[in-house]
Amino acid sequence: MSETTAPAPRTAGAFSRFEWLLAARYLRARRKETFISVISWLTLIGVALGVATLIVVMSVMNGFRAELLSKILGLNGHFTAYPIDAKFTDYDQTAMKIEKVNGVLFAIPYVEGQALASGQSDSTGVSVRGISAASIDKLKLLKNGAVLGGWDQWDNGQGVAIGQRLAEKLGVTIGDPITIVTPNGANTPFGRTPQIRSYPVNVIFNLGMVEFDSFYVYMPMQAAQKYFKLYEDVLKPGVAPPAIDATDDQIAAAYQRNYQATGIEIFIADPDNTDAVRTALQNQVDRPLLYYDWQQRNETFFSALQVERVVMFVILSMIIVVAAFNIISSLVMLVKDKGSDIAILRTMGATRGSIMRIFSMTGTAIGVAGTGIGLILGLVVAANAETLRSWLSAITNVPIFPPEVFFLSSLPSRIEPSEVITVACLALGLTFLATLYPAWRAAQYDPVEALRYE
Repeated sequence: MSETTAPAPRTAGAFSRFEWLLAARYLRARRKETFISVISWLTLIGVALGVATLIVVMSVMNGFRAELLSKILGLNGHFTAYPIDAKFTDYDQTAMKIEKVNGVLFAIPYVEGQALASGQSDSTGVSVRGISAASIDKLKLLKNGAVLGGWDQWDNGQGVAIGQRLAEKLGVTIGDPITIVTPNGANTPFGRTPQIRSYPVNVIFNLGMVEFDSFYVYMPMQAAQKYFKLYEDVLKPGVAPPAIDATDDQIAAAYQRNYQATGIEIFIADPDNTDAVRTALQNQVDRPLLYYDWQQRNETFFSALQVERVVMFVILSMIIVVAAFNIISSLVMLVKDKGSDIAILRTMGATRGSIMRIFSMTGTAIGVAGTGIGLILGLVVAANAETLRSWLSAITNVPIFPPEVFFLSSLPSRIEPSEVITVACLALGLTFLATLYPAWRAAQYDPVEALRYE
């Protein structure tokens, strides 16, 4: 007669339906567990707010940097080339050589100087920049930014283009004259006299950036060269110097006027590839030039933005850390309250690993739910940041994100999928780690000790 062995008792596997049901049961508090339930809900809200805040702040800072970069590099080149010698008369030929370099989109010669602009109601310091109509066609941000007037017959006109904020400050509109004053005028026996000229306003533009809309005055290239006296009269080859009593026409016929430029703005295809393009420019353009890239020009500003961005991420991550500590406290209280239940489960055959997984899933569920809600809330707010800003400003009658302080006329927002994933993984990771200690403590319960006084 053969002996038969009893089959070994079957145990539920890891993450079985039994464990999921118990984890879900512990998430639903009974009447005497209301306090634990309140802590759990507050923890979920804390995780959601932390995730949403991180997404909104990082999106706004991304948009702020991208918008500033597009505005700054929309008018100012990725490189600015300055002549090493004082006279830059071959600027057109040099610009054509630069445009043949691989990676360069186009090059724009310009004239620039500081002056005082006066209108009907006020005066202010401005930067006067001379530029040709062909260059304006290349600068789409400037060409499409005109809100009053137009760029037709720009080279042949005698007017200027100013920003909308500058026009409001000076109290002028299309057709009104503005007076431009610079101290570098004509030399007289009594010293240098100021250069004073009046120009009609032909174009008013709005670029959406306070610095450009309130500080720049554009005028035709040759008009700017004459105003700043960036030219040199050279005696024509083979022509004898005119007599002392020569007429103005005779003097003009004997001399050739060579105009000069302040520099050349160079626009490249990849703004982050400045080192390679600089090397190509230095090797292929034989004209001695000093190349100054946009990163050097704005190094302090964009470094400060990057530092602020990192610091804000670290500080706001503390919200999620605090919520993770709340998960620890709520699970510890739950474990203390469920001591007898844990003991009974152990006597029925539940392993330590099973107990640990049950309580870990309970805490992780709070983190997953909070992260999901925070993602949805953060993405909705980030996608409608400017609309919400305008609404809050109208409701409170307080200017939020004033352009005079932040340089931009609207609140930009740019959602980066990689950063959203990073925030979600950070929240899920912290909340999961927060469940390990309480779950481990629950798995260490001794059934005999737990049931002795029941």
